[in-house]
Amino acid sequence: MSSPTYIKKPYAGSSSSKPAEAFSPFQVRKGGRKVCPFEASSVKEIDYKDLETLRRFISDQGKILPRRISGVSTKFQKLLKTAIKRARHMALLPFVAEE
Repeated sequence: MSSPTYIKKPYAGSSSSKPAEAFSPFQVRKGGRKVCPFEASSVKEIDYKDLETLRRFISDQGKILPRRISGVSTKFQKLLKTAIKRARHMALLPFVAEE
């Protein structure tokens, strides 16, 4: 018996002709790995009152974006989580998105 042959198909959204910036709003290093936006701008702490920065890391539904999507390092993901939760408790950010 011969084993079946499989043909690799390109993913629906992938195109090698487009630059990496077209797919993600976050910076991508030359090797393909995402760069932590906080380490790139040499931020030491994340302020819960900086709503523009916090909104970049919240989905349309109001959920916190995971590290694999946002490219934030472990250290800053923990600080970001704490800042977003503080802003929610202070009523600066909504817990859920408005419909």
